[in-house]
Amino acid sequence: MSAYILYGVVILLYIVSFFKDRDKTKKALMKSLKSFESIMPQFLGIIFIVGIILTALSPETISSIIGEKSGFGGVLLAAIIGSITIMPTFVAFPTAALLLQSGAGYAQVTALISTLMFVGVLTFSLEAKFLGKKATLIRNLVYFIYSILIAFVINFLMR
Repeated sequence: MSAYILYGVVILLYIVSFFKDRDKTKKALMKSLKSFESIMPQFLGIIFIVGIILTALSPETISSIIGEKSGFGGVLLAAIIGSITIMPTFVAFPTAALLLQSGAGYAQVTALISTLMFVGVLTFSLEAKFLGKKATLIRNLVYFIYSILIAFVINFLMR
């Protein structure tokens, strides 16, 4: 229901904007369509990969690997996977929802998403050029530990 309200508000604001300044509104709409066009291949690719993984792995398998009963090992595995994966934020959250629906635990999904956003193993060398190796290493380690701690806080809160 709230999605319909948001869409309605956006459409209404576009109409108001169109009558206020047609050229700017058309330019904004064209920019948003180009942005959507550039994002779509990434989004579809990752959703496709996640779909294949969720099809290949049964909910029981997902639950045993990163389910609630996988404990600290599952949280650690999810944190490691998140640290070495690059995924846009707009894809990460729907992926988290799919994992939760397939039997993953809250702590494990929290660790995965948190490390996806904060820890960058694959981007380490690029970041080290700007911050230095020591600062980059410290930042990544602190956020890795933080992600694991916050996963257990979320797990406690969701019980």
